[in-house]
Amino acid sequence: MKLLSEPLVSEEAACPYLKDRKWRFSYFFATEVDGEELNYILSRGWRKFGMYYFKPVCRGCRECVPIRLNCDKLQAAKSQKRVLRKCEDIRVEFRDLEYRDEIYELYRVHSLDRFGKESNVEDFQSSFYTPSCPAIQSEYYIGDRLAGVGFLDVSTEALSSVYFIYHTDFLKYSLGTFSILRESAFAVSMGFRYYYLGYYIRENRSMAYKNSFHMNEKMDWLTGRWLDEIEFESCEKKILSYPDN
Repeated sequence: MKLLSEPLVSEEAACPYLKDRKWRFSYFFATEVDGEELNYILSRGWRKFGMYYFKPVCRGCRECVPIRLNCDKLQAAKSQKRVLRKCEDIRVEFRDLEYRDEIYELYRVHSLDRFGKESNVEDFQSSFYTPSCPAIQSEYYIGDRLAGVGFLDVSTEALSSVYFIYHTDFLKYSLGTFSILRESAFAVSMGFRYYYLGYYIRENRSMAYKNSFHMNEKMDWLTGRWLDEIEFESCEKKILSYPDN
C-alpha cells in the first residue's frame, strides 16, 4: 500500500441518513492496495471510492454498522427468489474496469432520476475508474440494452460492492436486489467467503434493506468482532448505544 496521506478526521456535517444527527469520517488516501491489505481494511469497517478510504467516527452514534454476506450460506427469501425468476433471462458479464461513455450516461440518468443529482464525468471517473486496489465491474443486459452496472473491489477472500447503478426504465426487475444475489454467487464461484455491502442503518429505509439478505454478519465497532444475525440481534441495543446515551 502506498499512503498518500495520514488518516484525518473530517469536519462534522448534517447526516444524510438520520434526521438531526451529525456525521464525520476518519479518512485517508492510498494507492497500490493489494488484496491482502484490502481484506484487512474491509474487515475493519472501512469503505472506499477511488483512492479515498473512509469510516464513520460520529460523536455519540454507532448506527452505521458494517455488514457482509456469508456467501456460501446465503439463503434467498421468498421475495428474493421471485426476483431471481423475474431476472433469469438477464445476461450478466463480469470484467475488468473499463470506462465507456454509455456507462457514464447510465450513471448520469440514475443519479438524476433516483436522487435528483446532477453529475459530471470527471467526478464519476475519479470515484469509479481511478483504481487503488484490485477491482472489476459487473454489467447487466436486458435484451441488447445495458440496464445496470456494478463496481466491485476484490480482496483475497471477498468481493466488496462499491456502488450499483441501473436505468429506471427497468424498475420492475428489482435490479438492486438481483445484483446482490448474482454478485454473491459470483463471489462463491471465485472461492470467496464474503460479499461486503457497506453500512446497515436500521432507522434508514434505504440502508436497512441490507438486513433482508441472510446469512449476514455485522461488525461491532467497539470490539471489531463480526457477529452472525442471532448474536447481533441479542446485543444490538448495547452495540448501537454509547455509554453516555
